[in-house]
Amino acid sequence: MYSEAATAFFQVVLIDIALAGDNAIVIGLAAAGLPKEQRNRAILVGIVAATLLRIAFALMTTQLLEIAGLLLAGGLLLLWVCWKMWRELREGHEAEAVQAEEALADADINADGTVAAGAPRKTFRQAATQIVIADVSMSLDNVLAVAGAAHDHPGVLVFGLALSIALMGLAATFIARLLQRHRWIAYVGLLIIFYVALEMIWEGWHEVGPAVAGILG
Repeated sequence: MYSEAATAFFQVVLIDIALAGDNAIVIGLAAAGLPKEQRNRAILVGIVAATLLRIAFALMTTQLLEIAGLLLAGGLLLLWVCWKMWRELREGHEAEAVQAEEALADADINADGTVAAGAPRKTFRQAATQIVIADVSMSLDNVLAVAGAAHDHPGVLVFGLALSIALMGLAATFIARLLQRHRWIAYVGLLIIFYVALEMIWEGWHEVGPAVAGILG
């Protein structure tokens, strides 16, 4: 029992780091196209929205996953998340990642004399809308992955959700830089999310399989 909880704890921490870094880069990239005086406001909107959405989804998801069929659906959704993460990791997007990091840190990281100057210009409303829409999807992904990994360990679940919120609110810039410098962390997080997705699909199918067989029979 202790070893299972320790494994779940390890999985949750890596999932949180991988997804929080991904979320932070999306927020930073969306804000990078704004003037300096608006950039910090947009980043704050993104972090607050991500925090509130994680809390809301956590309150709903832990109950919804008890409904037959939704565990299977959640696992399939996480498979899509894995494919999206894999594609992003393979394609790289180093220039975009640097722009996002510069926007988050408000610093000239690549020493070109500007801060995120290469990002497409946009209005504050466009950036805020883009950030909130991305936050909805990524917060749901995060809560599903944590809930799946911490299955039957409510203490680990609570810790994982609290860590996710803390990483977004307090360490977004650090996590984004960490994942850019040490890409293997993101790959390990991806593998764990893939494993959690398969486990949710397996358990979910055993929930709905007999009912489906009865209908087809």
